[in-house]
Amino acid sequence: MRNTPLKKQLIESNCNQQNIYSYRKIDLPIAIYPNQLDTLLSTKFSFKSLNVANAIGIDEDIAKYVHQLDTYKLAPSLDRRIELIERLQKINQRVNVASLEISAVAAEMDCEEERAAQIAVYLKRKEDEAETKFTVGSIIIGAVGAVTAGVLLANGNDDNLPEIIGIGAGLAEASLGLMILTNKRKVEFHHTRNALKDIWEGQDSSTIFPAPVWYYLNYYDSNNVEQPSFRYQIIDRWMNFGQISVAKRKRKRDLIDVYFGLGGKYTSEQLFNRANMLDELEAYINLMKQDLKGLALELENLNQ
Repeated sequence: MRNTPLKKQLIESNCNQQNIYSYRKIDLPIAIYPNQLDTLLSTKFSFKSLNVANAIGIDEDIAKYVHQLDTYKLAPSLDRRIELIERLQKINQRVNVASLEISAVAAEMDCEEERAAQIAVYLKRKEDEAETKFTVGSIIIGAVGAVTAGVLLANGNDDNLPEIIGIGAGLAEASLGLMILTNKRKVEFHHTRNALKDIWEGQDSSTIFPAPVWYYLNYYDSNNVEQPSFRYQIIDRWMNFGQISVAKRKRKRDLIDVYFGLGGKYTSEQLFNRANMLDELEAYINLMKQDLKGLALELENLNQ
């Protein structure tokens, strides 16, 4: 490929704006479960809202806010009103920062998806152009062979030359047909920063996903086996929808090495597949924003 911008896009990505996270397992929020919640909170908030509040580190502030609000309603005062406003501002500020953080991660996934899809479209277009040429060539060879053999027969040619021409044309057509079937181009596509790898391996922490998002994607309640973690659901979709699951074990191993490694040789189909995997991951990350929105609405309803 002589296109310099295309070469650059194959080798490196500008989707990450230096958001490299550094934390350990002990830095992640401690998981909460429905049967452990204070009834004062569980009657006012959904579990999704409380879990996302725990993920972004405002669970204690929300508990204090609810207590202060109940106290204020029983005995209103200016000081208590000011304390309420300050507490709510702190909560809202953290919600806004978390929302921006989630959007940044989702934007990186979307950018990587577009990067893979663009290369896939380019490859597919080249394959289609070659397939068109092979198809036209096959038609021309078949037509020329048939016409030539027909002319020779019409002129009373008694030797086996028409048959030889027919066989030759048939072989040429078969060769072009085989070239159409095997017309799969590959490119070296690199991704040293690989979000799919983090999801696949499921380490204690991630340099790509901030701690709240990593907690959210990995959270699960062992008492509710019918609701596995989002990370598990993502992998399950990859397997069940044929994005990784293939008949031959070696082929499957090769796909895993390409998708979840530093990169390698991709076909257009595999690049489209990678784009779809990133799209699914982005969708699950955006679910966290929905839960944040639900939390904000429930907070707002407390004051009504």
